[in-house]
Amino acid sequence: MGRLTFGMNVTVDGYIAAPGDDIGWSGGDGPDSSPSDELFQWWSDRVGTTGLSLYGRKLWENMSSHWPTADQQPGATPAEIEFARRWRDMPKVVFSSTTRTVDWNTRLVTGDAVTEITRLRAENAGPMDIGGATLARAAMRAGLIDEYLLVTHPVLVGGGTPFFTALDTWVNLNLVETRTFPGGVVLTRYETRR
Repeated sequence: MGRLTFGMNVTVDGYIAAPGDDIGWSGGDGPDSSPSDELFQWWSDRVGTTGLSLYGRKLWENMSSHWPTADQQPGATPAEIEFARRWRDMPKVVFSSTTRTVDWNTRLVTGDAVTEITRLRAENAGPMDIGGATLARAAMRAGLIDEYLLVTHPVLVGGGTPFFTALDTWVNLNLVETRTFPGGVVLTRYETRR
């Protein structure tokens, strides 16, 4: 059975986006900055080892508006070129009732997300990532997340889109990794205790 990981950049107060879907804080040392080279490489390596990535509509729109051609942009760094290629090659599933077409090694699912994620976990042996607040919330509430990966940036935004959702029951976790990146960014990785 595949292992499903929910991992995103998050603020100290628990948000993946500030009000207005602002993610400018996630760059590293302040608004509209870029992540450290080390953190960017870590995310790139993660994409390179992900067997299947599950996207909600908003995150898909954000990623697909930039990464498919980022390696062709003037001034693209070697790391950006590598990430763009890895992202295009990685198999992806987009869950959306409004998106009509997808590309770049991607399949569209318009039906029930929990049913499809359950099927994908049963059929895929490799690592799977899930991204997007609404999609991850559905999987979280259904008990489908095997691992939580928080890349916490030293900023408080006071509101926005939370990483976690309200749950009906507790979910016990085991801490399996911590790592510090430049700029005070801290990775914490937890496995769901089953």
